[in-house]
Amino acid sequence: MSDESQIKETIQTYFDGMYESSAAKTHTAFHPSAKITGYLNDGPLAQMSVDEFAAFVADKQPSAKEKGEPTRLEVLSVDVAGDTAVARMRDDYLGLTFLDTLSFIKVDGQWQIYNKLFHVEGPAG
Repeated sequence: MSDESQIKETIQTYFDGMYESSAAKTHTAFHPSAKITGYLNDGPLAQMSVDEFAAFVADKQPSAKEKGEPTRLEVLSVDVAGDTAVARMRDDYLGLTFLDTLSFIKVDGQWQIYNKLFHVEGPAG
């Protein structure tokens, strides 16, 4: 499987983790040292560790999947340079459309998200 395909698979695992409110899938997609950073609506700068983000995701009960919410995930770009990569994606989550910039690192043959920057574009849809 190509690096780009593996990265897209990691992105899908990350998205599935959010959609299913799964801390386990969230941890699988992210490097343990990852940071998640951005502004949620007009609030202050949000900065979370992967553990904090996984807990945030798991706290959304019932999950978006259980509620039957529509999904959208678009991988806009993937740029690989050796054992590092950057991807941009657009997704709907919590009734909002997010534009994420994800940096990746390949560790022991596995691509993991090392940093996530998120921007809220507006209401989902």
